[in-house]
Amino acid sequence: MELIAVSASLRVRYGKDSMSNSILGKQVRGTRTGRPIMVALDLLGRRMALRTLWELRSERLTFRALQDAVGTNPALLNTRLKELRETGLIDHADGGYGLTVQGQKLFEVMLPLVAWSEVWSRDCLDATSNYKNA
Repeated sequence: MELIAVSASLRVRYGKDSMSNSILGKQVRGTRTGRPIMVALDLLGRRMALRTLWELRSERLTFRALQDAVGTNPALLNTRLKELRETGLIDHADGGYGLTVQGQKLFEVMLPLVAWSEVWSRDCLDATSNYKNA
């Protein structure tokens, strides 16, 4: 539901034709419908997309600082930054790139997943350890 609002707000903000190169509302891997959850998962599953968002979680970064933090090449980072800007998750202003309000909301809903993954990782390690010791 949230990405539908993002799509609508971006169209209002940038004009209806400005989204022609965006992935919102288009078919993506795993779906023919362009459903918002599938579009979001496709976008976030792209190489270095999550890492880029993660590095912007607490401060704005210049391109060079972001490239160093993410540890990728300029071409890939430029591609991800373009996609994340087009979908309204990041912006570029004085001080560099940063999360938009929508990007901050995404980060907030991802925090429970981070917490779950920590428990899951420990449980997997414990299960593996118990299996090897059996």
